[in-house]
Amino acid sequence: AEYMRLSNREYYAKGTAFGVEGDFITAPEVSQMFGELIGLWLTDQWMRMNRPDNCHYVELGPGRGVLAADALRCMARFEFEPRITFVENSEALQEVQAAYVRSAQIIADLDELPDDGPLLIVANEFFDALPVQQIVATHSGWRERVVASGKAGQFMAMPGTAPMDNLVPSDFRNAPPSSIYEISPDTGTVMYEIAGRLARQGGTMLVVDYGYLLPGLGSTLQAVKNHQQVDPFENPGECDLTAHVNFLEIANLARMRELRVSGPVEQGAWLKELGI
Repeated sequence: AEYMRLSNREYYAKGTAFGVEGDFITAPEVSQMFGELIGLWLTDQWMRMNRPDNCHYVELGPGRGVLAADALRCMARFEFEPRITFVENSEALQEVQAAYVRSAQIIADLDELPDDGPLLIVANEFFDALPVQQIVATHSGWRERVVASGKAGQFMAMPGTAPMDNLVPSDFRNAPPSSIYEISPDTGTVMYEIAGRLARQGGTMLVVDYGYLLPGLGSTLQAVKNHQQVDPFENPGECDLTAHVNFLEIANLARMRELRVSGPVEQGAWLKELGI
């Protein structure tokens, strides 16, 4: 988890990840219709809340700001002009976002979120970049998968020494050696904080990501460079590290705060229902 955290911090600090000239393309960069439909969906949510005038549009990890620009343009057609907050800790990306959406307030920490009105939160391919902790089955029990430096300075993953059996659900405890179980403590921390905000202030949250509906075994860690998959343990800080998102965990954390959960539903189906 710490390897992934440090690698992505260095990688996003460069601010060159997105687009054809970068390493990967996200849905807002493919077509403006993606952001426009999200804007219309959020406008509908705002209307259902009786059009509060102190509403905030919040985007977690907004990339270059493309999604927000498309969404806000559609909102304005219905005289909905929420205050805008971006949550971004890369200074390089903050500069790009400030140029793309000039009215946005950009913060680096969830503690700085506005607390004076409902929040309409968008997290598009945000949670998949949060660190995952991998636990691997060995002949001696379950151990955290750690990253070590081998010969010639090459990084490699290997089992650690501390027992981790208590973090593995009982259904998977007897899995064969080399089986991997993933958890994301950072996801839990972020989602629990956001769900608490929504419970207190009102609003809604839209999470769009690659993920799964039920926990299972196997590594979902992947690295992308120049639009190609590469070895996650080569050149840390030079490629984008992601892992699939546990949507059941996200939903359960929301339910713990007594929020209503809809979905998950496949992205294509959701867009078609909205009229794409």
